[in-house]
Amino acid sequence: MSKTLLTGSFVALITPMNQDYSIDFGGFRTLIEFQRENGSSGVLIMGSSGEVSMLTAEERHAIVRETMKQKQPGMEMWYGCTGATTEATIAYVKQAAAEGADGAMIAAPAYICAANEDIVEYFLEIADASPIPLGIYNNPPRVKTDLTADEVLTIAAHPNVQVLKESTGRVAQVAQIARAKPEMSLMCCCSPNLGLIVPIMSLGGHGVANMTGNIIPREMAVISTPWQNFADTQNFQAAYLRNLPMLHYAYSAINPVPMKSLMAAVGLPAGPLRKPQKALHGAALQRGLDIVRELDLVQAYGLSPTGTLAAAE
Repeated sequence: MSKTLLTGSFVALITPMNQDYSIDFGGFRTLIEFQRENGSSGVLIMGSSGEVSMLTAEERHAIVRETMKQKQPGMEMWYGCTGATTEATIAYVKQAAAEGADGAMIAAPAYICAANEDIVEYFLEIADASPIPLGIYNNPPRVKTDLTADEVLTIAAHPNVQVLKESTGRVAQVAQIARAKPEMSLMCCCSPNLGLIVPIMSLGGHGVANMTGNIIPREMAVISTPWQNFADTQNFQAAYLRNLPMLHYAYSAINPVPMKSLMAAVGLPAGPLRKPQKALHGAALQRGLDIVRELDLVQAYGLSPTGTLAAAE
Protein backbone atom coordinates (compact mmCIF):
# COMPACT_ATOMS: atom_id res chain seq x y z
CA MET A 1 0.00 0.00 0.00
CA SER A 2 1.37 3.40 -0.98
CA LYS A 3 1.84 5.94 1.77
CA THR A 4 0.28 9.37 1.63
CA LEU A 5 3.05 11.94 1.25
CA LEU A 6 2.24 14.97 3.33
CA THR A 7 3.30 18.34 1.94
CA GLY A 8 3.50 21.97 2.96
CA SER A 9 3.81 23.73 6.29
CA PHE A 10 3.39 21.68 9.46
CA VAL A 11 3.44 24.09 12.37
CA ALA A 12 4.59 22.93 15.80
CA LEU A 13 2.17 24.86 17.99
CA ILE A 14 3.01 26.36 21.33
CA THR A 15 0.85 25.25 24.26
CA PRO A 16 -1.18 28.30 25.36
CA MET A 17 -1.57 28.62 29.11
CA ASN A 18 -3.57 30.65 31.54
CA GLN A 19 -1.81 32.81 34.10
CA ASP A 20 -2.08 29.99 36.66
CA TYR A 21 -0.21 27.71 34.21
CA SER A 22 -3.29 25.63 33.41
CA ILE A 23 -3.93 24.75 29.76
CA ASP A 24 -5.83 27.40 27.81
CA PHE A 25 -8.09 25.30 25.62
CA GLY A 26 -9.88 28.35 24.26
CA GLY A 27 -6.47 29.64 23.21
CA PHE A 28 -5.80 26.36 21.46
CA ARG A 29 -8.99 26.81 19.44
CA THR A 30 -7.90 30.28 18.34
CA LEU A 31 -4.43 29.08 17.35
CA ILE A 32 -5.74 26.07 15.42
CA GLU A 33 -8.20 28.26 13.51
CA PHE A 34 -5.42 30.80 12.86
CA GLN A 35 -3.33 28.09 11.24
CA ARG A 36 -6.14 26.76 9.06
CA GLU A 37 -7.13 30.23 7.90
CA ASN A 38 -3.56 31.00 6.87
CA GLY A 39 -2.66 27.98 4.76
CA SER A 40 -0.93 25.53 7.10
CA SER A 41 -1.19 21.93 5.93
CA GLY A 42 -1.12 20.61 9.47
CA VAL A 43 -0.27 21.28 13.07
CA LEU A 44 1.88 19.34 15.48
CA ILE A 45 0.61 19.71 19.03
CA MET A 46 2.88 18.93 21.99
CA GLY A 47 6.17 18.95 20.16
CA SER A 48 9.16 20.59 21.83
CA SER A 49 7.52 23.93 20.93
CA GLY A 50 4.59 22.88 23.09
CA GLU A 51 6.63 22.45 26.30
CA VAL A 52 5.69 18.79 26.22
CA SER A 53 8.37 17.76 28.72
CA MET A 54 6.70 20.04 31.28
CA LEU A 55 3.21 18.58 30.87
CA THR A 56 1.80 15.85 33.07
CA ALA A 57 0.44 12.66 31.53
CA GLU A 58 -3.07 13.79 32.46
CA GLU A 59 -2.52 17.14 30.72
CA ARG A 60 -1.19 15.41 27.62
CA HIS A 61 -4.25 13.19 27.44
CA ALA A 62 -6.57 16.17 27.96
CA ILE A 63 -4.84 18.22 25.26
CA VAL A 64 -5.34 15.46 22.69
CA ARG A 65 -8.95 14.92 23.74
CA GLU A 66 -9.93 18.60 23.75
CA THR A 67 -8.03 19.79 20.68
CA MET A 68 -9.36 16.94 18.56
CA LYS A 69 -12.80 18.44 19.20
CA GLN A 70 -11.46 21.50 17.38
CA LYS A 71 -10.25 19.69 14.26
CA GLN A 72 -10.42 21.87 11.18
CA PRO A 73 -11.35 20.57 7.71
CA GLY A 74 -8.42 20.14 5.36
CA MET A 75 -5.72 20.39 8.02
CA GLU A 76 -3.89 17.46 9.59
CA MET A 77 -3.74 17.18 13.38
CA TRP A 78 -0.63 15.40 14.66
CA TYR A 79 0.61 14.99 18.21
CA GLY A 80 3.98 14.66 19.87
CA CYS A 81 3.76 11.28 21.61
CA THR A 82 7.29 10.61 22.81
CA GLY A 83 7.41 9.10 26.28
CA ALA A 84 10.25 8.19 28.59
CA THR A 85 10.11 4.52 27.53
CA THR A 86 8.96 2.50 24.55
CA GLU A 87 5.87 1.38 26.46
CA ALA A 88 4.97 4.93 27.49
CA THR A 89 5.37 6.15 23.93
CA ILE A 90 3.12 3.42 22.57
CA ALA A 91 0.50 4.32 25.17
CA TYR A 92 0.56 7.98 24.12
CA VAL A 93 0.30 7.00 20.44
CA LYS A 94 -2.68 4.72 21.11
CA GLN A 95 -4.46 7.41 23.11
CA ALA A 96 -3.97 9.91 20.27
CA ALA A 97 -5.28 7.32 17.80
CA ALA A 98 -8.33 6.60 19.95
CA GLU A 99 -9.21 10.32 19.89
CA GLY A 100 -8.96 10.44 16.08
CA ALA A 101 -5.52 11.99 15.56
CA ASP A 102 -4.16 11.93 12.03
CA GLY A 103 -0.66 10.97 13.15
CA ALA A 104 1.95 11.00 15.88
CA MET A 105 5.46 12.46 15.86
CA ILE A 106 8.08 10.47 17.75
CA ALA A 107 11.60 11.35 18.84
CA ALA A 108 14.12 9.30 20.76
CA PRO A 109 13.49 9.53 24.51
CA ALA A 110 15.50 12.33 26.06
CA TYR A 111 18.39 11.92 28.50
CA ILE A 112 18.96 8.15 28.19
CA CYS A 113 21.36 8.48 25.22
CA ALA A 114 20.72 4.94 24.03
CA ALA A 115 22.78 3.34 21.28
CA ASN A 116 21.56 4.08 17.76
CA GLU A 117 20.66 0.47 17.04
CA ASP A 118 18.45 0.46 20.13
CA ILE A 119 16.70 3.63 19.02
CA VAL A 120 16.09 2.15 15.56
CA GLU A 121 14.44 -0.82 17.27
CA TYR A 122 12.45 1.61 19.44
CA PHE A 123 11.02 3.38 16.38
CA LEU A 124 10.19 0.11 14.66
CA GLU A 125 8.50 -1.37 17.72
CA ILE A 126 6.32 1.71 18.06
CA ALA A 127 5.52 1.61 14.35
CA ASP A 128 4.44 -2.03 14.70
CA ALA A 129 2.08 -1.09 17.53
CA SER A 130 0.71 2.16 16.11
CA PRO A 131 -2.83 2.39 14.70
CA ILE A 132 -1.96 5.72 13.00
CA PRO A 133 0.85 7.03 10.78
CA LEU A 134 4.08 8.10 12.46
CA GLY A 135 6.62 10.81 11.89
CA ILE A 136 10.15 10.27 13.12
CA TYR A 137 12.06 13.24 14.47
CA ASN A 138 15.83 13.02 14.23
CA ASN A 139 16.61 15.73 16.77
CA PRO A 140 20.13 15.41 18.21
CA PRO A 141 20.20 18.98 19.60
CA ARG A 142 17.39 18.00 22.00
CA VAL A 143 17.89 14.26 22.69
CA LYS A 144 21.54 13.60 21.65
CA THR A 145 20.64 10.51 19.59
CA ASP A 146 21.71 11.22 16.01
CA LEU A 147 20.51 8.76 13.40
CA THR A 148 22.54 8.16 10.24
CA ALA A 149 21.03 8.21 6.77
CA ASP A 150 21.06 4.40 6.59
CA GLU A 151 19.30 4.15 9.96
CA VAL A 152 16.66 6.66 8.87
CA LEU A 153 16.06 4.68 5.68
CA THR A 154 15.70 1.45 7.65
CA ILE A 155 12.95 3.06 9.73
CA ALA A 156 11.37 4.68 6.67
CA ALA A 157 10.77 1.28 5.10
CA HIS A 158 8.13 0.52 7.74
CA PRO A 159 4.63 0.98 6.29
CA ASN A 160 3.48 3.08 9.27
CA VAL A 161 6.30 5.65 8.98
CA GLN A 162 5.07 8.56 6.90
CA VAL A 163 7.24 11.59 7.74
CA LEU A 164 10.87 12.41 8.55
CA LYS A 165 11.57 15.63 10.42
CA GLU A 166 15.31 16.15 10.20
CA SER A 167 17.22 18.40 12.60
CA THR A 168 20.83 17.50 12.05
CA GLY A 169 23.22 20.05 10.61
CA ARG A 170 24.38 17.72 7.84
CA VAL A 171 23.24 18.70 4.37
CA ALA A 172 25.05 15.62 3.04
CA GLN A 173 22.74 13.38 5.08
CA VAL A 174 19.67 15.09 3.62
CA ALA A 175 21.06 14.48 0.14
CA GLN A 176 21.66 10.79 0.86
CA ILE A 177 18.10 10.35 2.05
CA ALA A 178 16.63 12.31 -0.86
CA ARG A 179 18.65 10.25 -3.35
CA ALA A 180 17.25 7.02 -1.90
CA LYS A 181 13.70 8.27 -2.55
CA PRO A 182 12.05 6.66 0.48
CA GLU A 183 8.27 6.51 0.52
CA MET A 184 8.16 9.18 3.18
CA SER A 185 7.66 12.94 3.36
CA LEU A 186 11.01 14.67 3.81
CA MET A 187 10.82 17.72 6.05
CA CYS A 188 13.15 19.67 8.28
CA CYS A 189 12.81 22.08 11.15
CA CYS A 190 12.97 25.80 10.39
CA SER A 191 16.14 26.68 12.30
CA PRO A 192 18.31 28.80 9.99
CA ASN A 193 21.29 27.85 12.13
CA LEU A 194 21.03 24.24 10.95
CA GLY A 195 20.65 25.53 7.40
CA LEU A 196 18.48 22.67 6.11
CA ILE A 197 15.48 24.46 4.61
CA VAL A 198 17.08 25.52 1.33
CA PRO A 199 18.85 22.23 0.57
CA ILE A 200 15.99 19.97 1.58
CA MET A 201 13.49 21.89 -0.55
CA SER A 202 15.90 22.07 -3.48
CA LEU A 203 16.47 18.30 -3.28
CA GLY A 204 12.78 17.49 -3.49
CA GLY A 205 11.65 18.04 0.08
CA HIS A 206 7.94 17.93 0.77
CA GLY A 207 7.71 20.75 3.28
CA VAL A 208 8.91 22.23 6.54
CA ALA A 209 7.87 21.08 10.02
CA ASN A 210 8.33 24.44 11.64
CA MET A 211 7.92 26.58 14.74
CA THR A 212 8.06 30.01 13.10
CA GLY A 213 4.67 29.42 11.50
CA ASN A 214 3.14 30.15 14.90
CA ILE A 215 3.46 33.83 13.99
CA ILE A 216 4.01 33.88 10.19
CA PRO A 217 1.85 30.97 8.94
CA ARG A 218 1.18 32.36 5.44
CA GLU A 219 4.83 33.04 4.84
CA MET A 220 5.85 29.58 6.08
CA ALA A 221 3.24 28.04 3.80
CA VAL A 222 5.05 29.62 0.83
CA ILE A 223 8.48 28.57 2.12
CA SER A 224 7.17 25.02 2.66
CA THR A 225 5.62 24.53 -0.80
CA PRO A 226 7.36 21.74 -2.76
CA TRP A 227 9.16 22.98 -5.85
CA GLN A 228 7.19 21.96 -8.93
CA ASN A 229 8.22 24.78 -11.27
CA PHE A 230 10.41 27.86 -11.51
CA ALA A 231 7.71 30.06 -9.99
CA ASP A 232 7.80 27.95 -6.82
CA THR A 233 11.53 28.52 -6.50
CA GLN A 234 11.16 32.26 -7.01
CA ASN A 235 8.38 32.49 -4.45
CA PHE A 236 10.44 30.44 -2.01
CA GLN A 237 13.50 32.66 -2.43
CA ALA A 238 11.55 35.87 -1.91
CA ALA A 239 9.68 34.59 1.14
CA TYR A 240 12.71 32.94 2.71
CA LEU A 241 14.97 35.98 2.42
CA ARG A 242 12.30 38.44 3.52
CA ASN A 243 11.40 36.42 6.61
CA LEU A 244 14.91 35.29 7.54
CA PRO A 245 15.10 37.77 10.46
CA MET A 246 12.03 36.15 12.03
CA LEU A 247 13.50 32.68 11.57
CA HIS A 248 16.64 33.80 13.37
CA TYR A 249 14.64 35.48 16.13
CA ALA A 250 12.63 32.29 16.69
CA TYR A 251 15.87 30.49 17.58
CA SER A 252 17.54 33.33 19.48
CA ALA A 253 16.95 31.42 22.75
CA ILE A 254 15.84 27.90 23.56
CA ASN A 255 12.61 26.86 21.86
CA PRO A 256 9.84 27.96 22.53
CA VAL A 257 10.92 30.93 24.67
CA PRO A 258 11.30 33.54 21.88
CA MET A 259 8.18 32.51 19.97
CA LYS A 260 5.87 32.24 22.96
CA SER A 261 7.16 35.54 24.34
CA LEU A 262 6.55 37.34 21.06
CA MET A 263 3.12 35.79 20.54
CA ALA A 264 2.02 37.06 23.94
CA ALA A 265 3.38 40.52 23.12
CA VAL A 266 1.40 40.76 19.87
CA GLY A 267 -1.88 39.57 21.33
CA LEU A 268 -1.98 35.91 20.29
CA PRO A 269 -2.96 33.29 22.90
CA ALA A 270 0.23 32.25 24.64
CA GLY A 271 0.37 32.92 28.36
CA PRO A 272 3.37 32.18 30.55
CA LEU A 273 6.13 29.66 30.08
CA ARG A 274 6.36 26.98 32.70
CA LYS A 275 9.16 27.45 35.18
CA PRO A 276 12.10 27.37 35.15
CA GLN A 277 11.78 28.88 31.69
CA LYS A 278 11.02 32.58 31.58
CA ALA A 279 9.71 34.88 28.87
CA LEU A 280 11.98 37.29 27.05
CA HIS A 281 11.89 40.93 28.16
CA GLY A 282 13.54 44.19 27.28
CA ALA A 283 15.88 44.31 24.31
CA ALA A 284 15.59 40.59 23.58
CA LEU A 285 11.83 40.85 23.11
CA GLN A 286 12.11 44.23 21.41
CA ARG A 287 14.15 42.56 18.69
CA GLY A 288 11.14 40.41 17.85
CA LEU A 289 8.74 43.36 17.99
CA ASP A 290 11.00 45.28 15.60
CA ILE A 291 10.84 42.37 13.14
CA VAL A 292 7.04 42.28 13.47
CA ARG A 293 7.06 45.95 12.49
CA GLU A 294 9.56 45.42 9.66
CA LEU A 295 7.43 42.63 8.16
CA ASP A 296 4.19 44.57 8.72
CA LEU A 297 2.64 41.63 10.54
CA VAL A 298 0.27 43.71 12.67
CA GLN A 299 -1.70 44.78 9.62
CA ALA A 300 -1.23 41.50 7.76
CA TYR A 301 -2.70 39.39 10.57
CA GLY A 302 -4.76 41.89 12.55
CA LEU A 303 -2.53 41.54 15.61
CA SER A 304 -2.93 43.59 18.77
CA PRO A 305 0.56 44.27 20.13
CA THR A 306 0.93 45.35 23.72
CA GLY A 307 3.50 47.95 22.68
CA THR A 308 7.20 48.34 22.19
CA LEU A 309 10.12 48.25 24.59
CA ALA A 310 8.26 49.89 27.46
CA ALA A 311 5.64 47.11 27.42
CA ALA A 312 8.32 44.48 27.10
CA GLU A 313 10.15 45.52 30.25
